[in-house]
Amino acid sequence: MPIKSFQDIIAWQKSHQLVLMVYRLTEKYPKHEIFGLTSQSRRCGVSIPSNIAEGFKRKGKNDSLHFYNVAQASLEELRYQILLARDLHYITETEYEKFVEAAEEASKVINGWIKSQRAG
Repeated sequence: MPIKSFQDIIAWQKSHQLVLMVYRLTEKYPKHEIFGLTSQSRRCGVSIPSNIAEGFKRKGKNDSLHFYNVAQASLEELRYQILLARDLHYITETEYEKFVEAAEEASKVINGWIKSQRAG
C-alpha cells in the first residue's frame, strides 16, 4: 500500500501509541511534577511522531532525514525520563518494562524507516 499520509507510516503509528502510553503513565505522577517531569515527558513524547509527520512533508531527502533523526533522539531522551520516573517510584517496574518494550519496538521501526528513506 502506498504511503499517502504520515499516518500511513508504521514508525509514526508506533510512536503515536508510545505517546498515548506516556500520557497514561504521567497521569500518575505527583502533582508537584506537573511543570517538571510530567510536562517534559509529554512534550518529548509528542515530539517523536510530530517530527515524523513533519519530515514526511519536507521536500528534500536530507531535510526529511533530519526530522526523522530528531524523532529518534527524542525517543532516547524519553527513555531516560521514564527511567527516572521509575527510579523516583512514580511508576512500577512492570509499567517501566512495558514502556521499554514499546519504546524498543518504536525505535526499531523508526530506524527501519530512516534506512528505507536513505536508500530511496
